[in-house]
Amino acid sequence: MPEYDLKTRRHSAAHVMAAAVQKLFPDAKFDIGPATDDGFYYDFDMEHRLSPEDLKKIEKAMKKLLGRKLPFVCRELDRAEAQALFADRGQEFKLERLADIPDGDTITVYECGDFVDLCRGPHVEHTAQIGAVKLLSIAGSYFRGDEKNKMLQRIYGTAFASKPELAAYLAGIEEAKKRDHRRLSTELELYSTHEEIGAGLVCWHPRGARIRHTIESFWKDAHYANGYELLYTPHVGRSTLWETSGHLDFYREGMYSPMQIDDNDYYVKPMNCPFHIMIYKNRPRSYRELPLRWAELGTVYRYEKAGVLHGLLRVRGFTQDDAHIICTPEQIEDEIIETLRFSLSMWKSFGFKDVKAYLATRPEKAVGEQSRWDQALVSLEKAVSKAGLECEVDEGGGAFYGPKIDLKIKDALGREWQTTTIQFDFNLPERFDMTYVGTDGKRHRPYMVHRALLGSLERFFGILVEHHAGAFPTWLAPEQARVLPISDRFMEYADEVASELKAVGVIASVDRESDTIGAKIRRARNQRIPYMLVVGEKEMETGEVAVRSRANGDEGTLSREQFSTRICAEIESKA
Repeated sequence: MPEYDLKTRRHSAAHVMAAAVQKLFPDAKFDIGPATDDGFYYDFDMEHRLSPEDLKKIEKAMKKLLGRKLPFVCRELDRAEAQALFADRGQEFKLERLADIPDGDTITVYECGDFVDLCRGPHVEHTAQIGAVKLLSIAGSYFRGDEKNKMLQRIYGTAFASKPELAAYLAGIEEAKKRDHRRLSTELELYSTHEEIGAGLVCWHPRGARIRHTIESFWKDAHYANGYELLYTPHVGRSTLWETSGHLDFYREGMYSPMQIDDNDYYVKPMNCPFHIMIYKNRPRSYRELPLRWAELGTVYRYEKAGVLHGLLRVRGFTQDDAHIICTPEQIEDEIIETLRFSLSMWKSFGFKDVKAYLATRPEKAVGEQSRWDQALVSLEKAVSKAGLECEVDEGGGAFYGPKIDLKIKDALGREWQTTTIQFDFNLPERFDMTYVGTDGKRHRPYMVHRALLGSLERFFGILVEHHAGAFPTWLAPEQARVLPISDRFMEYADEVASELKAVGVIASVDRESDTIGAKIRRARNQRIPYMLVVGEKEMETGEVAVRSRANGDEGTLSREQFSTRICAEIESKA
């Protein structure tokens, strides 16, 4: 059997799924059915509202078609023939897609049994070569992705070369469901959102706020230790600021409506950059002050459509760990290398070691001198090389205002997440006329680099919950140790143990419920607390604690001093 890549198998599977839908629902109108990174989908318009039970029927019909070894037959048509073909079948969406094909381009259709699709291919030779398939879910989608157009029904599926590969993938989906940060955050009482407050606006609960505080404290200390200064800036700014920055020209639809203050329009900020620039411009700057490394945990607000909001991963108000590096052209290479080193060290501290770089280069339309782009790109390439990172080049994928490095991390399930961005900006220094006085006594334009390390705290928190399945490492856990008295008679001793731990910085509590010790252990385990300290008659007499860990269960008895030393070392090392 020929070897086909997954994209080809999945694209072919999308056609087979459409053929099955056509057989079961003859009135269906078909739009597009591409392969994706994880599988495939097809968009349909039909009177019948699809249900999970329908997926089973469609999948059963698909498997019959797979077993028949139906060939994929490619035919070239002229425009008139193609129009007649799809008009005769009443396929209005295909006619609209046909109109998108420029005059002179080859028009091809693929036949698979009774199903004919407007398609460039490629496909497998026949249906039995697709492999193992599974239909996954139903969703809504607008024609051409425009909410002004008709709502279609979308079926998602996936395909793999073999049944074991498909089974492994489906097991991964089930594990991802168990790790879903929305479910776990509800179970662990970490955060909530409320329609009364507004979609995409997050309320942090005490346990979630504890973890966030730990992340922010570590982040701030690390930035100070690595030569950054921290800034705080307002949540709103006058319209003139956003006119100068260009946001009102290029990003208005992502901003909230203005508010009137003293006859001036003010906008809640979608970005922190203009505020940092205004601090820079507060007085003349000399080359002797550069580089300046300024960072802020700045909360920004961006209008996201309701359909794309997703737990903490896509919200409307979020805190971005923003930083801006302002330096001379001579300093830029060392600054980029240092920025990448610092970023990787932070990711290692949070337990992410599988990191890949993506280097985005100059697009066709760009601002800034070519020489600056060339120097910036060389600096980024050297930084990636020195870090020893695997790297892919995204030709032309940079923003119009500068090239960038994107870092993507892999979580415990092997999923890749976009996180750190190191972005050159040749636009804002020009727009705001940023300058410094050089060694020659003349004014020069500085280089400016935007750097978001974690991205947004909300999104990073969601990734962290799913990576650890809610079982945070001890240094991040909102409750690091819980003392479990066997009965109320030992409550005073339990309080004494907890107080000693709190005195050395451990987040400790006492379970004061009148439950059995088994119930207390189950409760602590369900809340994923790293350490449970059982205390009773023996422990009170000897001044010890019976240690149960989340990882290993019963670990025996330790003196209070021994346990305190152990957990403090674990927290300090961020093990």
